[in-house]
Amino acid sequence: MRTVKIVAASALVAAALYGCSPRSEAQAPPAPAVTVATPLVQTIQDWDEFTGRFEATQDVDVRARVGGYVSAVHFRDGDFVRRGQLLFTLDPRPAQAALASARAALAQANAQLTLARSEYERAQTLLESQAVSQAEADTRRGAVLTAEAAVAAANAGIRARQLDLEFTRVVAPISGRVSDRRVDPGNLIGGGSSAGDILTTIVSSAPIYFTFDGSEAVMLKYQRQARDGAAPIQVRLQDESTYSRSGSLDFTDNAIDTASGVIRLRAVVPNADGFLKPGMFGQARLAGSGSYQAMLVPDAAVATDQARRIVYVVAADGSVAPKPVVLGPLVDGLRVVRSGLAATDRVIINGVQRIQQPGMKVQATNGRIQPVAQQNEAPVTTVAPASSATFANSVSGD
Repeated sequence: MRTVKIVAASALVAAALYGCSPRSEAQAPPAPAVTVATPLVQTIQDWDEFTGRFEATQDVDVRARVGGYVSAVHFRDGDFVRRGQLLFTLDPRPAQAALASARAALAQANAQLTLARSEYERAQTLLESQAVSQAEADTRRGAVLTAEAAVAAANAGIRARQLDLEFTRVVAPISGRVSDRRVDPGNLIGGGSSAGDILTTIVSSAPIYFTFDGSEAVMLKYQRQARDGAAPIQVRLQDESTYSRSGSLDFTDNAIDTASGVIRLRAVVPNADGFLKPGMFGQARLAGSGSYQAMLVPDAAVATDQARRIVYVVAADGSVAPKPVVLGPLVDGLRVVRSGLAATDRVIINGVQRIQQPGMKVQATNGRIQPVAQQNEAPVTTVAPASSATFANSVSGD
């Protein structure tokens, strides 16, 4: 019995000693794994971005220049029409009758002129023999002048009636895409004034305007750069991720809107395929500076420390240190760092959320910063009034 008690006591002592051994202490967690890379250095160019709307260079409401009865329509809704192409025909018979009446009035005026000239010649002969007075001769001469004026008026009336007859053929005043017809054959329409019935509308398709508003600061920047000639501009549509179309800035309004503080600008964009339609929205960018060398890091590598923007860099011994930076615009998914970072700094580009405090150790794996292809990004439909940038050797935003 005594032997059993000794063995039990020995086991308790051994267990107590085992619990106090170093292996029972809680082991420290391993250093977090992060990916680091030096900043990507590229030549880029800043762009000012704007949201605007496409407008037709010419937009015409087609009205008849005379009233009448619509007898025929000579186009299909939505057709592309050429200037001078026949669109509508009005019943020409009233105009033809008015022209015949004008011609009859001219014949009557010519007859009156012939008679007046004959009487004036007779009066001149009688005046030489003093058979009539000078007053009578002057009266005959006045009758001739009156008859000549009546002939001129009759000729003008004929020209007016000829125009009325010509205007019964309503032709396209410009080349462009025609809308649907607003009246069908059989309708009686009014014409000859701005209050006349609109028969259809035509908008030109090539080229097309892109109109947008710029802030006073943007206007001052471009004016101070003293740009000469038309500034190039690139445009993309709402469902596009690349700037697929190019144009040139051709107009800046003559005053700033005092209510909003913006000024209207306009660019001309080629539209040979007619794909762009007036009223469509688009996003444009205008070169805001010359090319320059810039350092870029992923936008996810940038953290916020109160009012500062920082990135974390890893030293040779694996310790982490924050660096305040001044940021620029985004370019192909990467953020431009204007100052605060050296080209040799090893920036944490993956695992920033694992950093708990400055000075902690990490297990750094070398990575590489690459531009995010714009075609893989989701289309952007709204734009903040900030500048953006792109690589200076890129084409159309690629």
